[in-house]
Amino acid sequence: MNITYFGHACFLLETSKAKILFDPFIAPNELAKGIDVDSIECDYVLLSHGHEDHIADAESILKRTNATLVSNFEIVSWHESKGIKHTHPMNIGGAWKFNFGWAKYVYASHSSVMPDGTYGGNPGGWMLEVDNQVIYYAGDTGLNTEMRLLGERYAIDWAILPIGDNFTMGPVDATKASDFLNCSNVIGMHFDTFGYIQIDHKEVKDLFAKTRKNLTLMEIGATKEL
Repeated sequence: MNITYFGHACFLLETSKAKILFDPFIAPNELAKGIDVDSIECDYVLLSHGHEDHIADAESILKRTNATLVSNFEIVSWHESKGIKHTHPMNIGGAWKFNFGWAKYVYASHSSVMPDGTYGGNPGGWMLEVDNQVIYYAGDTGLNTEMRLLGERYAIDWAILPIGDNFTMGPVDATKASDFLNCSNVIGMHFDTFGYIQIDHKEVKDLFAKTRKNLTLMEIGATKEL
């Protein structure tokens, strides 16, 4: 199983059965100008919440690829009004078995509104079981004790966590989140895109190393085997 980073909070998870794209914000992201959005193929698009920096390219990708949109009811309904036909609505705490494995929409401590001001429902993250691994994609969130419950219930192999601070958890809280999750393998997201969330890469890596965590900061366009 491979994961490719397209900047900010956007990842493509390629499993043995499907390609799953998370939170596409590529074309408006100056740091991702080397990525050709129209070349990205996927079977599913999973959206954590409605903010523009997580859904900017979703509509165009969904219409071009005929991928299935999976998100909360409000985000799904908003996209259906724009002509998206292949959808699967969910809500916090709900799980569903897809052809690639199962996905559970889990709590995130954040806010959510669509780019036009429409209510975006409750923000969330994703717990996935795919190819005999458990992947936690936190979405935008602050540190919260719900993560402790996730760590007790699931044997998480990889945690994809925001580390940019200001709008989400920062590095210190992310290390505590990995403790709650009982997961030492962390992939960072939601950093460097804007001035508010720029980080010192060495400082952050040293912090995780001191807490005996394996932090991966992927280059935009890079692919990693999980």
